[in-house]
Amino acid sequence: MARVRDFLRSVDLTLAGLDAPAVRLWVEHDERGEIIGSTGFEVSADGRNALIRSVAVAPGRRAAGAGSRLARHALDEARASGADRAWLFSRRSGPFWQSLGFARADRHELAAALPDAHQVVLFTQTGQLDREVAWSRVL
Repeated sequence: MARVRDFLRSVDLTLAGLDAPAVRLWVEHDERGEIIGSTGFEVSADGRNALIRSVAVAPGRRAAGAGSRLARHALDEARASGADRAWLFSRRSGPFWQSLGFARADRHELAAALPDAHQVVLFTQTGQLDREVAWSRVL
């Protein structure tokens, strides 16, 4: 888990709750065993909503479709787990998420759908929620 945290920290993603039972996380390694990508989601208490998180590709590996592949994996796994809506926070990657069918959403609606999600709790406690951009799509 320390290597995953180091990777996510290096690409400036939120680390809150990574080892919580509701968080599912996958990593991709290169031939040397280095982490080159990650993806995951956190499911709501009722199982109907999934917060997509930790989707990242190492800088030297970007622009080859890995991000889309990793994001689709999280979406497929969230759907298979029973979720019918995916949500996420992203201030920098709107066009990427739009290409995967996401549309801008109300951040407070996201927080209401996933009140116990670690990012929601953290962002609410720190006041960061009001600076975030929310996205959503049907699964």
